[in-house]
Amino acid sequence: LLFLFCFTLPWQCFRALCCKGPPPPRPEYDLVCIGLSGSGKTSLLSQLCSESPENIVSTTGFSIKAVPFQNAILNVKELGGADNIRKYWSRYYQGSQGVIFVLDSASSEDDLETARNELHSALQHPQLCTLPFLILANHQDKPAARSVQEV
Repeated sequence: LLFLFCFTLPWQCFRALCCKGPPPPRPEYDLVCIGLSGSGKTSLLSQLCSESPENIVSTTGFSIKAVPFQNAILNVKELGGADNIRKYWSRYYQGSQGVIFVLDSASSEDDLETARNELHSALQHPQLCTLPFLILANHQDKPAARSVQEV
């Protein structure tokens, strides 16, 4: 039957069997991932990339990870969250198409206030203010974690 089909419609059969070619490229999006030290940025990206959670080391400067999804690839610039690094975050915002802000929902009141200030600063930055933001209240599994409404 296949032979008969190919005989009667040789061009369509040839294209169907031989000329599919590679799948079309997935669109790529550039995101920036920010948050205070210890908020879980590196763990989040490692989880999304299906990497082992062991031996995760806090990012001291920045790193870039390609996070593959079925229909797209996210190129995520993760920026370290230490006090001495946060002042340089804005140098890495250019070209971003979205923002992931990770916050430790079990952090101290002081750290939560610092995170709030950093988030507000990012929301007002000219290169980020029109972009989509994902705010991730991380560490929900910890006893001291605040609910999303409390955050």
